[in-house]
Amino acid sequence: MNVPTVGADDDRRITRRTVLGGVGAASLATLAGCFGGSGNGDASESVPDPISIDEGKECDQCGMIIGNYLGPAGQSHYEDPTAVLEEDRPAQFCSSLCTYMFTFNNESEPQVSYLTDYSAVEYEVDTSTAQTTISRHLEADAFGDVTGLTMVANSDVKGAMGESIVPFSDADQANEFQSEYGGDIYEHNDITQELVSSMMSGGM
Repeated sequence: MNVPTVGADDDRRITRRTVLGGVGAASLATLAGCFGGSGNGDASESVPDPISIDEGKECDQCGMIIGNYLGPAGQSHYEDPTAVLEEDRPAQFCSSLCTYMFTFNNESEPQVSYLTDYSAVEYEVDTSTAQTTISRHLEADAFGDVTGLTMVANSDVKGAMGESIVPFSDADQANEFQSEYGGDIYEHNDITQELVSSMMSGGM
């Protein structure tokens, strides 16, 4: 079931603030590697920086309007974007699930993929509606390289595609989120097509 962006009572929202101390920007600059994780450890490898996603942009996997939904968003940068898209631009997605599924479905491997990094933003978890949701952040500095993120999958917190993978660059914060909202902890390399497919079919 899709989760639209809707208003809710402020007193039922839980706000988290992370003090970054300048570390977040440095982390985005040093994290490198392709979506699948090259594992070569070459910090000098140059990859494109994340971009801000326009709220009116359609998801390149499912076609939903990205700004109309809550939860993690994603983007993938390709050396030759026209190999996977009809336009010369990064692929952009309404959810972490769509980000992974697009990559699994295409032979061309991205230079880098980014997901919303909930350690890098002040986020809100809204428990005032039938489904618990987490806020959406589309600005460039809200995104982190997937290879450096710890993921919480199948928690009580829903995203654009229903079930969601919620990413954190701080593993301790991921563990705290799991303790409060359930789910399972995954590293990027542990996310499989079978897992993503099962979550998408169960959440729609």
